[in-house]
Amino acid sequence: MAGARIPTAQSRVRPVIEAVRPQVDGGRFPAKAAVGDVVTVEADAFVDGHDLVACEVRHRHVTEHRWVSLTMVPIGNDRWRGAFRVSDVGRHRFTVHAWIDRFGTWRRDLKARMDAGQDASADLLVGADLLRRSARRARGEDRRSLTAMAHQLAQAEPGPAGPLVALIFGDELAELARRYPDRAAAATSGELSLVVDPERARFSTWYELFPRSASPDPDRHGTLADAEARLPYLTQLGIDVLYLPPIHPIGSTSRKGDDGAPVAGPGEPGSPWAIGAPEGGHTAVHPQLGSLDDLDHLVAAAATRGIDVALDLAFQCSPDHPWVHEHPEWFRHRPDGSIGYAENPPKRYEDIYPLDFETEAWRDLWDALLGVVEFWIAHGITVFRVDNPHTKPLGFWEWLIASVKRAHPETIFLAEAFTRPKVMYRLAKAGFSQSYTYFTWRQTRWELETYLHELTATEVADYFRPNFWPNTPDILTEQLQSGGASIFAIRLVLAATLAASYGIYGPAFELQDHLPRHPGSEEYLHSEKYALRHWDLERRGSLAAVVGRINRIRRSHPALQFNDSLRFHGSENEQLMVYSKSRPTGETVADGTSGWDRDTVVVVVNLDPYHPQSGWIDLDLGALGIEADRPFALHDLLTDERYRWEGPRNFVILDPQVVPAHIFHLRPPTPDRLDRPVSTKGSR
Repeated sequence: MAGARIPTAQSRVRPVIEAVRPQVDGGRFPAKAAVGDVVTVEADAFVDGHDLVACEVRHRHVTEHRWVSLTMVPIGNDRWRGAFRVSDVGRHRFTVHAWIDRFGTWRRDLKARMDAGQDASADLLVGADLLRRSARRARGEDRRSLTAMAHQLAQAEPGPAGPLVALIFGDELAELARRYPDRAAAATSGELSLVVDPERARFSTWYELFPRSASPDPDRHGTLADAEARLPYLTQLGIDVLYLPPIHPIGSTSRKGDDGAPVAGPGEPGSPWAIGAPEGGHTAVHPQLGSLDDLDHLVAAAATRGIDVALDLAFQCSPDHPWVHEHPEWFRHRPDGSIGYAENPPKRYEDIYPLDFETEAWRDLWDALLGVVEFWIAHGITVFRVDNPHTKPLGFWEWLIASVKRAHPETIFLAEAFTRPKVMYRLAKAGFSQSYTYFTWRQTRWELETYLHELTATEVADYFRPNFWPNTPDILTEQLQSGGASIFAIRLVLAATLAASYGIYGPAFELQDHLPRHPGSEEYLHSEKYALRHWDLERRGSLAAVVGRINRIRRSHPALQFNDSLRFHGSENEQLMVYSKSRPTGETVADGTSGWDRDTVVVVVNLDPYHPQSGWIDLDLGALGIEADRPFALHDLLTDERYRWEGPRNFVILDPQVVPAHIFHLRPPTPDRLDRPVSTKGSR
């Protein structure tokens, strides 16, 4: 027939593989994992007719040539699942392989005939032939065993019984036969990519600190040495990423004053994001902060405490930046020859010139920006918070991050992209390790549950890692302005337990700085973006102890270090939000109680910062691995109180002026865990 395709050898391949996950945009972008993660791969695999299918997932690091193969198991409706652990940073490849399970099909059909009392002698000969073929693919003792078993089947009398039945349907023969299958007409999915980042890309606790406000003397400009002196405090808080806003020289032209005033007064320091002055640009340190040697010392001192120092990448320039004079072609000029300042109407940034990524000299510009990143990596910085990446071409970030990671796969990039969802997600696909999110503005139970479902239970989770921030120097929500200390504690618990990575802008957060520039504004009064601030870390009412306790809980409980197990539970009170996370621990319980080989944490939060809230909550015990007719113990990790519950419905009451949340660790009800007074039905 005209136009008909000529059949090829591939046309004879009967198994079909579809819907492989994780897969981002058909393989256009890599999925994400972190060192130590178990990567779960799923795929649809099936064949025409009634033959059985066998599947495996194969994976390798791009620097390796040998594939590692692992068996996949059926999970229903022709869906298969397999998993492998990754231990090295960098690019990995994986693929799914499927073939007809001829031995399994033969054994299934043989059993059906035997159960029906039919003559199975011919089937035994077919089985013997299958084993002989497997023996030809085997080596050593396996070949001898398969050959012997084939001989037994070929010589068997009709109506096998006793030892022969045990041989045919035993595990030993099945394992041997499946070890050497016939893969002559196997199907293989296309190869897919996986980027494996350091563990800190998946689980991290960030703290934003302005070094210029770190001086213990309120009348002196802070330095990098002052920031280094804060390291013991940050260690007590449980911080593992210290993020510094831009540390470069600040321009004087059109410098902003207090609260963003268009004109700065004498001695006002200006915005750190107005980068560049005669002293240097993106690879220089502001003279009042110190020197490159001071930064190197800070980075080294932080590393001894397990803290990474993150720098801000703000690819923009003040009018005084050396590039303005050395490379005017990197900026967009108006018809009159002047360079236009940055704008986001109605906001105006007269102190900042945006770079022109569409310039004819774009290659030189892109190379220069890559050079900035490489410069700081040479000084021990491998974590970057990127300012407004959504205002630069997406293709630029894909190129830059890939270029950096080829030589430095351990590098982490956090996208500060408060923009439209599809743009945020595309930045993650382009290579950003983490991203700021809309959590900052999600406040009701419905908003939070809906948003977290999108982030953790859809395909978004394959490539987008959320980093939850209750506040930033740009964002003081109305809720934080009016909710008192309780709302800061509530938002802290939510950020730290809903997301594996979160951050706070401090000390503004723990000291509950809550005054806006004016009613209706999300800007801080006397914002640290434009002024030096002095923070009394010993001030009464600080939440520092609470931050430290919660971060110790996070480090002690693997369940809180991942997002994929997040599950919401019911409550009759919309002000009570209930959710759980769990993670295998490898621990086995002597009495065989189901579910207790996992680290399981249940969180109950009162979302109302003003009033006590109470109600019955409904736990999905099956999801928690708890038997419905057995009691279980709960250890409140915030208050150290212990409870004994039984069944899915239990009563709680939470006063936000005392403790606004429970962070329960679930354990089996052994006597040693119930030696304290407990509540059987409620909490206070």
